[in-house]
Amino acid sequence: MPKTKGRVAAGDRQTADAGAEALRAGGNAIDAVCAAAFAAFVVELPLCSPAGAGVLVSGTPQRGLRVLDFFAAMPGLGAGAPTSLDFFDVMVDFGPTGQVFHIGRGSAAVPGALPGLLALHQAEGELPLSEVLAPAIAYARDGYVLSSGLAYIVSILEPIATRNAAVAEVFGAQDGAPTGGARLSNPALADFLEHLGRAPDDAIAGAFTSALLDAFGPDAGGLLTRRDLEAYRPVWREPLWTDFSGLRLATNPPPSSGGTLIAMGLRLADRLPLRDRPWLESAHALEIATLLTTISDVRADGYDARIADPAAAATLLDPAGMDRASTLHDRRRVERQLGGTTHISVCDERGDVASLTMSNGEGCGTVLEGLGIHVNNFLGEEDINPHGFHQLPAGRRMTTMMAPSVLMGADGPQLVLGSGGSNRIRSAILQVLIARAVWGVDLPDAIAAPRLHVEGSSLWYEASGWSESAIAALDDAWPDATRFDAANMFFGGVHAVSADAAAGDPRRNGQAAIVD
Repeated sequence: MPKTKGRVAAGDRQTADAGAEALRAGGNAIDAVCAAAFAAFVVELPLCSPAGAGVLVSGTPQRGLRVLDFFAAMPGLGAGAPTSLDFFDVMVDFGPTGQVFHIGRGSAAVPGALPGLLALHQAEGELPLSEVLAPAIAYARDGYVLSSGLAYIVSILEPIATRNAAVAEVFGAQDGAPTGGARLSNPALADFLEHLGRAPDDAIAGAFTSALLDAFGPDAGGLLTRRDLEAYRPVWREPLWTDFSGLRLATNPPPSSGGTLIAMGLRLADRLPLRDRPWLESAHALEIATLLTTISDVRADGYDARIADPAAAATLLDPAGMDRASTLHDRRRVERQLGGTTHISVCDERGDVASLTMSNGEGCGTVLEGLGIHVNNFLGEEDINPHGFHQLPAGRRMTTMMAPSVLMGADGPQLVLGSGGSNRIRSAILQVLIARAVWGVDLPDAIAAPRLHVEGSSLWYEASGWSESAIAALDDAWPDATRFDAANMFFGGVHAVSADAAAGDPRRNGQAAIVD
């Protein structure tokens, strides 16, 4: 089969190479994104897992675009509360500050990553599943190299990564957090993926389901039931579309909130005189900060489900609306400093595209026995449990800030992108889109450009790259602003491709692979 030309951008060189390998084998963009995703389960272990979740935007010029929602669901169907819920806090050290994370078996939601990717490949892939899985199996069995960026994340999560011998083994943390360049392996996961390639239905219904129920059922201090796992289905949805700068963006629709906030941000941007603002100067910085303030307060005010309505967005564009947005809230903290999420973008020569964001949260501290799979802690993440922990009804699909997106022009896809970074996802994606569509900045420079994030009345910004007058203007408008002297993974990780470019975000070790 002749190779397929295309581009892949991802959070690790090995992840991107796995996607490129599928293209060289003649696969399409879906084969490539699936191969990269399974590889990421091995080489980007802190950020994603078969027992995590994700969202994808994909499509072809013939069929158009659609969204596959395989985010997590609330467990507990057909069962009462466990007699003793295994749910507790750990303190994670970020250096100048610490943060409490919530883990344990009772923090695990119904996972969607594995059934989601299998449903995607079955619907749209062209290569045999065993061939798609081959790079991930090789990394897990023969070894992979831990990047310095991911080693840093493991070091942050050391209280979780070293919680017990099983989880320490899959993280390579038996003697403390490993360092960048360490060669690690996961033979148990290699065995499971080989089983999956031969008999996917048997692997899911057998080993995967049994291990989840044994470790996360009510008798073990968790909430998962057989009914939860049997009832879970990935959901195909229509994208949320929004017009922007003569182009159209397709992104993640409700019930998730990240895409709707980005859609509103783009509509706001179209009403602002951004083209008249010199790039990286003070007026540019203040306009973007004001825009981010508005969508932050829309989120805080519970408007997430309504902001896709153009009339609702328009009400926020008048001076009274902007003034109100600046005074709605005192100070809202950023819920997760880390944002345990990764992203993969793919396009091929046929015009097929795939934009996939995945997460495992920080992981719950328990590995599925014999499978080498670290399970999510989505029920312990404050930003996707705004009404408190364990409050959703059983079976309800959880919301997410994930916003994989595709920017479309008259001639087809213009940009495929997404980001990790918890509630900074919206800010990161918006700023890259605006840099490209409004100022015409080259893709690598648009991704590397300094970023802002606003939450309520609080501003965080990267200083390197702005003019001195821009920094002075930001500090004057936000005297309590938090300054980062250099680019930082706090501000997300946008990995993006277009017909003529591919770039990973240096904040998160992003890498690109091109098949010509």
